[in-house]
Amino acid sequence: MTDDPRRAPGADLPAWIESLTAALGVDPTLVDTDRLLGVAADVAHQVARPAVPITMFIAGLAAVGADPAPILARIEAEAAAWTAEQ
Repeated sequence: MTDDPRRAPGADLPAWIESLTAALGVDPTLVDTDRLLGVAADVAHQVARPAVPITMFIAGLAAVGADPAPILARIEAEAAAWTAEQ
């Protein structure tokens, strides 16, 4: 058992990131988990908790400028599959 909540049973964040980046064709080296969690925490505490997912989504759009609909659909499918596997 680990004390790192990112690796808790059913919440293996590194495995999720590895799986999702592979599914979406994203270079996993571009995912700075600690930085992203830090930015999310800043937004949660300085703006509002509900602002976190919207902020991160806007950041993602700004980073690539892609049509979000197919990306979001794929993430929903990956999350459903992930839940089923756990």
